[in-house]
Amino acid sequence: MKYVENIQQVAEVQPDYLGFIFYDRSPRNFEGIIPELPKGIKKVGVFVNEYIEIVVSLIQEYQLDVVQLHGDESVEYIEKLKEAFQTAEEELIAQLKKKRKPKTIEIVKVFGVKDEFDFSILKPFEAIVDFFLFDTKGKERGGNGITFNWKVLENYNSTVPFFLSGGIGLKELPEVQNLLKSNLPIHALDVNSKFETKPGIKSVKDIKKLRHIAASL
Repeated sequence: MKYVENIQQVAEVQPDYLGFIFYDRSPRNFEGIIPELPKGIKKVGVFVNEYIEIVVSLIQEYQLDVVQLHGDESVEYIEKLKEAFQTAEEELIAQLKKKRKPKTIEIVKVFGVKDEFDFSILKPFEAIVDFFLFDTKGKERGGNGITFNWKVLENYNSTVPFFLSGGIGLKELPEVQNLLKSNLPIHALDVNSKFETKPGIKSVKDIKKLRHIAASL
């Protein structure tokens, strides 16, 4: 998401998540104001190899609920990020002199997939992330508008739930439905470019169609 009015329009459709990209090379790079959202919608901050201090700062500034790591972030990076965020939360609580539990943050680690993928590389991440996200490996860091070979997912052997992403549009939903009938731990569908009229502007009409169809999946 990028523009206030469009954010508000899409939020009325009650998606589970709304994503905000903090990556200056992206045409969807977010630098605005996030309006108040209905309860139940989680705000996702998308980062690519960003400095940990900046990620923590933006989490607190925008009150993000989820961090999606779309770069080459290592296990060590994620561990340091979680530690830095916890420390920052504790310091904020002390400054405010309020008794409340530190805010928690969910971590989604993204991996690019095309015609094959070595799922063994996920093993070290399993204990420190909440979700994986599989996107199409392409020229851009997301938003390529093409799907990867979903048959690759038949080899997924982890119990960590994942987001399915990469070129999902209304035309792909029948195939998605078949995939959802499998035993794969698919947590959510991540949609982007195929629901846009231009980068950062989502078609509310198509999002409503998606919401209606997804309810029956």
